[in-house]
Amino acid sequence: MTTLTTLTTERLTMQQLTAEDWPLFLRLYQDPLVTEFMTDKASEEEIYQLFTSRLPTWNKHASHWLCLVIREKSTGAAVGLTGLLAGWSPFQQAEVGFLLLPEFQRRGYGGESLHAVCDFALGECGFHRLNAAVTEGNVASRRTLEKCGFQLEGTLRESYQLGGIWRNDWVFGRLAGE
Repeated sequence: MTTLTTLTTERLTMQQLTAEDWPLFLRLYQDPLVTEFMTDKASEEEIYQLFTSRLPTWNKHASHWLCLVIREKSTGAAVGLTGLLAGWSPFQQAEVGFLLLPEFQRRGYGGESLHAVCDFALGECGFHRLNAAVTEGNVASRRTLEKCGFQLEGTLRESYQLGGIWRNDWVFGRLAGE
């Protein structure tokens, strides 16, 4: 059974979220620059419930997110989170996602970490397809996905509500071998 310890890239390391990463997780989910296209403001208790749901040991058959803390190799600074949600058996699919602190955006860390997650998911885990959904208007995340080989497959009209307003989602996919 495929489990994960660490993913590495030229500039980054990614390790599974631990209880010590609560301050990072809370900061990400409370920063309006991070959550603008993702979620409405949540209470600290609601954010903590999300956090604890991502702490159990992960394997490719798990029904919870593999949540990886992204760190700069040079400084050890935590820059954000990346990961995947598997368990779409028997269809061999997973959903990917990433969040970066504002001060670490526009440095290529999102794409660099996502490439590593995709390589792990498609290689070691043997998934056939990776999916991602992005709220329409989140151009930076769209570009990151496209740079990582994802193709826009369509728009889900009014599929997600933010701030009481129905928003469209862009749907992306990447197949093994692409």
